[in-house]
Amino acid sequence: MKKILTLALLVVTLQAQAQDSAPTSPKTPIGGRPNIPNDFSIEFGFGQLTNRPADIALNFFGSRSFSVFYQKPFKIFGEQSGFVLSPGIGIATNKFAFKDDQNLFRSSTLGAESSVLKKVSSVYGTNIEVKTNNLAANYVEVPIDLQYNVNKKDYSKSFRVSLGARVGYLYQSNTKVSFDSPATGAVKVKQSENYGLEKIRYGLNFKAGSPGFYVWSTYYLNPMWKADRGPFKTEANQISFGLAIGLF
Repeated sequence: MKKILTLALLVVTLQAQAQDSAPTSPKTPIGGRPNIPNDFSIEFGFGQLTNRPADIALNFFGSRSFSVFYQKPFKIFGEQSGFVLSPGIGIATNKFAFKDDQNLFRSSTLGAESSVLKKVSSVYGTNIEVKTNNLAANYVEVPIDLQYNVNKKDYSKSFRVSLGARVGYLYQSNTKVSFDSPATGAVKVKQSENYGLEKIRYGLNFKAGSPGFYVWSTYYLNPMWKADRGPFKTEANQISFGLAIGLF
């Protein structure tokens, strides 16, 4: 989360510097959103797993997604065609909260870069009270979207829809568990490992809304775990969806 906020602050600072050096100030459309020819957005939402065995179930509200993307739109097929191609870069964090106080642990038989799903109490003690329990997977992602604007004369005030693709690289993953125990008191355990997760993920993305607010959904086509390296040897796919705010 800190890395995502740092990236957001950096992009805003660079954009502010670019505005100061420009000979004229950009116009501001209705709603106070600067009419800058770039898209900087923050996406909030939830994540789930598809094509999974029944033994792997997620807590819906505990499985969240948070992403920051910076994209550069390019008009294609003419100035008023309505079509825009938007490549970019960003950082995405997915948190997965498994049901029944379960989480990932390294497989004792497979070794490094593997995982099994266990109850937290079976590892840290049966008399603990679990407070926090999740898996975080953090990615650098490169999106590219083909966008269509209904208002062909002014894209900054137009309803828009887009279809796109995203490719992500897993740069860090960890489990986080906090619990209270009569023997040890409050304990927090953060374990950084690969857990058999695929380093590369790629998927399809859909967006619909205005420049300042939209809904989105991303379905990742490749499995979340490497073959036979995840819990129950599953190859479950990720799907995320939610709302987003376009800052400029």
